[in-house]
Amino acid sequence: MVADAVIYHPSVAHYLRFVATTVGRDKLLRTLQYFSRFYAWYLLRTNNPARVVAPFEAIKKQFGLTRKALRIGKNVEHFKAAATAADSKSMDPVLKYCAVGRQLGYATYLSLDTITYLDAAGIRPMASAKRLQQEAYRAWFVGLVFNTVAGAYTLWQLWQREQSIDKNEGEGVVESKKLVRERNATNLQLISDICDLAVPSSALGYTNLDDGLVGLAGTVSSLVGVWATWKKTA
Repeated sequence: MVADAVIYHPSVAHYLRFVATTVGRDKLLRTLQYFSRFYAWYLLRTNNPARVVAPFEAIKKQFGLTRKALRIGKNVEHFKAAATAADSKSMDPVLKYCAVGRQLGYATYLSLDTITYLDAAGIRPMASAKRLQQEAYRAWFVGLVFNTVAGAYTLWQLWQREQSIDKNEGEGVVESKKLVRERNATNLQLISDICDLAVPSSALGYTNLDDGLVGLAGTVSSLVGVWATWKKTA
């Protein structure tokens, strides 16, 4: 039957594995949140009435609040990752330093972000919520900078390794293909990090980006995250 063919199709099983992960659901919500941010800006710029813009403003706000709730407790994961990276004896010193900085930046961001949840949800207003959210953005920005530096350094390392490969030999061909895959993955993560930098840098006033550019940048990085999570759950 057609229904059985659809229900038992491998893609359906893959989709269920994807949405069963918190990361998968978060990336989908994030994509819709940032696209709505862009589209609300676009509708305002094209002089659409408030009733047309309102649904997308609501999606941006409500999905952002939902994601904030899903992130509660995730700071522990990053503190542990920072400790693991700091204890590593085999990691490249530059990548080790960047990993510790990235994880501590993300952990601090998530810790402060959790504190502001009660205020954002209207449960318990806090006078310091705005300041704490700014500090959270600053910590996220620092974490992203460390990850961007790590990405650029990794590309440089891959380039150096590629120079020493003899592509006329069988092992060299295999190693070259492996380097191409690693470089593609690093480039994709670097694009995601650079796009993500638009969000905290704009919120902190480091850059003068409008909601349209921030929304587009967030949408691109979210789609990269969706694709990466989809591959992991294959």
